[in-house]
Amino acid sequence: MDIGIGLPNSVIGTRGPELVDWAREAEGAGFSSLGTIDRIAYPSHEPLVSLAAAAAVTERIGLLTSILLAPLRINTALFAKQSSTVNAISGGRLTLGLAAGGREDDFEASGVDFSTRGRAFDRQLEELHELWNGKEVGIGGPVTPDGAPTVILGGSVKASFRRAARYGAGWIMGRGPPDAFEKALPQLESAWSEAGRDGSPRKLALGYYSLGPNAEELAQRSIGGYYGFLGEEGAKQVAGSAARSAEQVKGVVAAFEASGCDEYIFFPSDGDPEQVRLLREALD
Repeated sequence: MDIGIGLPNSVIGTRGPELVDWAREAEGAGFSSLGTIDRIAYPSHEPLVSLAAAAAVTERIGLLTSILLAPLRINTALFAKQSSTVNAISGGRLTLGLAAGGREDDFEASGVDFSTRGRAFDRQLEELHELWNGKEVGIGGPVTPDGAPTVILGGSVKASFRRAARYGAGWIMGRGPPDAFEKALPQLESAWSEAGRDGSPRKLALGYYSLGPNAEELAQRSIGGYYGFLGEEGAKQVAGSAARSAEQVKGVVAAFEASGCDEYIFFPSDGDPEQVRLLREALD
């Protein structure tokens, strides 16, 4: 199983230079991918811009939006161009993880109807597919410079697996335990087969870690703050699920690998690039 690491783009207080340093450190440490988390109604760094910066200072590491709230990018032609550009800048390293989204405040902040997001997402995926494959718009021709990035889909409802089978190379589960991941795989495989797809879909998952002498405090402040919409107890529960020792990190890896996961992304609770080294040491 490949092990990726999240950029701290959603950790409040992380500065731009730290994101760039983090990307360099992550590639040097041998992680498979750099992931990003997407929110609009939150003081986070935008995922595609963050990955473009990471692409400029790295050569090998994969770049992954895990996930991007696609329906909030209401100009689909511009979104197709932006993602294709990041893919071109990186030499084809972008994997675009997309989902419909589930937090109403993000949609309110974007002026987008929350209740129709699923239907809008389906239309958008079809349009993205056409644009990336050379659909001409106006007199200028195709809107994207270098074709499509790899696409994976997120979400846990039946439509998510249908979308993954129709438009993607795989599926990513959001935060959750390995037994939930394993339980979802038959739905993915069934949708893949029904769509007539060859081979097997790529299967990814993500979670959190917090290492070092202030691990508990960092987890509660950063992860707990991010999940504040769940209420105090819910936020504490999510923060408490973060791996906070080498033993717990290794346990997460073993459990997800046994569940059939192809790549697992550890997201940090602190923007200090030292956290890259701490995770590498915990894994070794």
